Amino acid sequence: MSEKNIKVLVVGCGNMGASHAIAYHNLDGFEICGLVSTGNSKAVLNEKLGGGYPLFNDYDEALATTKADAVCISTYPDTHEEFSIKAFESGCHVFIEKPLADTVEGAVRVAEAAEKAGKKLVVGYILRYHPSWEKFIEISRQMGKPLVMRMNLNQQSHGSKWTVHRNLMNSLSPIVDCAVHYIDVMCQMTRSKPLQVSAIGARLTDDIPAWNYNYGQLQIRFEDGSIGWYEAGWGPMVSETAFFIKDVFGPKGAVSIVAKEATKEGKSDSIDAHTQTESLKVHHADLDKNDEFVKADEWIDLRDEPDHQELCKREQVFFLKAIREDLNLDDPTADAINSLRIAFACDESVKTGKAVEL
Repeated sequence: MSEKNIKVLVVGCGNMGASHAIAYHNLDGFEICGLVSTGNSKAVLNEKLGGGYPLFNDYDEALATTKADAVCISTYPDTHEEFSIKAFESGCHVFIEKPLADTVEGAVRVAEAAEKAGKKLVVGYILRYHPSWEKFIEISRQMGKPLVMRMNLNQQSHGSKWTVHRNLMNSLSPIVDCAVHYIDVMCQMTRSKPLQVSAIGARLTDDIPAWNYNYGQLQIRFEDGSIGWYEAGWGPMVSETAFFIKDVFGPKGAVSIVAKEATKEGKSDSIDAHTQTESLKVHHADLDKNDEFVKADEWIDLRDEPDHQELCKREQVFFLKAIREDLNLDDPTADAINSLRIAFACDESVKTGKAVEL
């Protein structure tokens, strides 16, 4: 493809959409051709970007009017499948926030639409662009097998953040929307096939649909004997105690993310805090003849790390590279579908009270 600017239509101008739009605005190679939202967020974002971008209330109208080369979709999950397929049918590449769709079947249809159109599909798994998380995964693989993986992200949300969470729960539970990130990480750590999931959930508010729950906890069994645990809760009633656990151990030792600043009181619903790592603590299990540790624990300082906006920029740099260099994205797309399939199996387990074989 020539080195002309990629005209990108930004659909959804809330938290993530705004971050991606800022990245496009500041990156050579992209040119925003329109901002789309049903509310006032597009006008707020446009002003933040200096004004001048075309604004649209209707996605179909924007797609037809702008003749975009690419579409960035950061809307609620129940629109992902429809919006992305329309984009592919219009000849656009697609960057889409996770989850890829609100059903596994929908995610497969999106992937098929991308392949049929011969266009690029990049899913916003932001931790895949984070050097500290890459290091976390790398060290975890050195701890032997099986691995025990313990992770959570509970969010004591209020104000506008609670509004966002309530809206998200009109289509998905926290352990589907949020867990796909960490299920993907677990799959990268083990490089093993997940065999079984079990999960529990609790509905702690009447502000969400009767079929949904705002707290969930899941467990995954892998073919190599590894096990993974993840917990997610959203809402004003959620405890901030131990809201941020990222911990892995195996026969050879343990590695943990220790984010002292990001885990302070009041940080649980901060998007910036969710990707902070700050430091890794590495523990070695080797013992001497007296059963005392041979090696002291190591600390890897990760304070020089990208913030949330920089991570969004890196995602879009990759999107541009994928388009211009015609990268094969079959594997990351398959991984996105796989993590979503596991997350929905966990959701099924919550609702049926039974373990689900994969």
